[in-house]
Amino acid sequence: MARSGQRLHSGVVGGESLRAEQGHQETEFGQAGTNAPGSIKSLLALLLLVNLSMSIYQLPLNRVIERRLCREYYAEHSLPSVRPGQDVDEQLCKVDAVQKELAWIQGAMETAWIIGDFVMTIPLGFMVERYDRRTVLWLNLVPRICMLAWAVIVGSSEQLLPTKAIIAAPFLSVLGGDCIFNSLTLALASDLTEDRVLRASYFGYMSSTSYAVSLLGPALASASMSLFLWLPFCIGIMLLLIAVQAVHSLPTEQFRFPAADDMEGHRQPLLSSPRLKAQDRQRSLASSVLYRFDVIRSIVASHPWNFSLLLISFFLTSLASSDTKLLVQYISKRYKWTFSSAGYLLSGKAVVNFTLLTVVIPRLLKKRAESLHLTSYPHSQDITNVTYARSCLIVSILGALAIAFASTIWLLIPSLLLYALGSALPIFTLSLLKSPLVSPPPSPDVIASLGNPETHIFSIVMLVKTLGSLVGAPLMASAWIWGIATGGFTFGLPYFVSAVCYGLATIIFSGIKVDG
Repeated sequence: MARSGQRLHSGVVGGESLRAEQGHQETEFGQAGTNAPGSIKSLLALLLLVNLSMSIYQLPLNRVIERRLCREYYAEHSLPSVRPGQDVDEQLCKVDAVQKELAWIQGAMETAWIIGDFVMTIPLGFMVERYDRRTVLWLNLVPRICMLAWAVIVGSSEQLLPTKAIIAAPFLSVLGGDCIFNSLTLALASDLTEDRVLRASYFGYMSSTSYAVSLLGPALASASMSLFLWLPFCIGIMLLLIAVQAVHSLPTEQFRFPAADDMEGHRQPLLSSPRLKAQDRQRSLASSVLYRFDVIRSIVASHPWNFSLLLISFFLTSLASSDTKLLVQYISKRYKWTFSSAGYLLSGKAVVNFTLLTVVIPRLLKKRAESLHLTSYPHSQDITNVTYARSCLIVSILGALAIAFASTIWLLIPSLLLYALGSALPIFTLSLLKSPLVSPPPSPDVIASLGNPETHIFSIVMLVKTLGSLVGAPLMASAWIWGIATGGFTFGLPYFVSAVCYGLATIIFSGIKVDG
């Protein structure tokens, strides 16, 4: 995402006259300014539909798997009150054997989803080059629809399919998962404006939509699964079908702001540029992928140490946030709550997230931006972002520890609210990516060899975050299984691990220098 506004008076590109290009760019810039509000609404609608469908999928999925495992367990360990094929009371399903198997299957599903997502991110980047963003986003909806449908099929086919067959569906993430989806949506949002404060607000709206919906979803799932277990899956499929139209409403091409590197197509996401495309035509797919990874390495090496530290912090915070997937099962097992009741509890945490990210943070950023006009210090905005990010990390440490030590549900509730206060972290860390102290304007030599590195920054961040989730999914599942087996205070082991990761991220983040 080129810092276009800094190079408004570039020379002739491709032999065309500067005057003609400037006139064309001014037209595009005017269109971008006109269409940006409508486009951010379409983008937020897409995020809402996709994240809500996945959020209402998680809660009933736990119950579907638990119900099958529970029936199998009591078929082997006879219980006088349970007849073969009969539904088992959910409270009887909280035994360690069932919960450990549930944790293993959930961890395997999450790992399978992330592996396919991570491996195919760059190959799918080729599709962005050959087709467009909308095509890849449409393809991204296919595995999500299949996962919802497959859960219903496996859950209702006890005589035909084993319980572990449910692990097969997440492997469809080879068609596109969260990494490619987030990379494309972040690139779209970044293209809508060159104003750093407004961009931070856009990221805030996106974070609030994604984070709040992911926690509000359980309330909807709780209400619907109380009526009919399969209803949340049907709602999710319907939402994803509506998302097809939301993708159609997005711009066919990214917005352009006047700059020479935009004319060369450097704003394409996922390591895409005309130079790389021309080189890829002469390579096999495998060598092209390896070449793209070499480009990533070269881009990281061409940036200052601040950028590497920020990437490490993204990895650690992504690893730490893997505990979120366990939260529903954690509440259900440790405090003997049903899954539907746990879903309602998480809605309270969602209210804090939503208020913080849609009201408090945008107003805080706006007020801070107004005060920065009164100072001439060149890096005031960067210092603000770093300060707030460190505060979010410290709050996340305290919140994770509070959840780990919460021995009763009444201690857990304030702990969840405290943990929610750290959810604003991505707003400030993503905004730092545009800082000249993190991503300085590339030199002519770097542009000549790699193209404009700025176009690849969000893709690199998404790859790093996906790698963190890839490590975090099996790590948190293993910690949770161990916690169930040993009991006592070790029930909170996943959140102790999370606190340690946030602590390491805080140490790493303290090395980022923004004092010029």
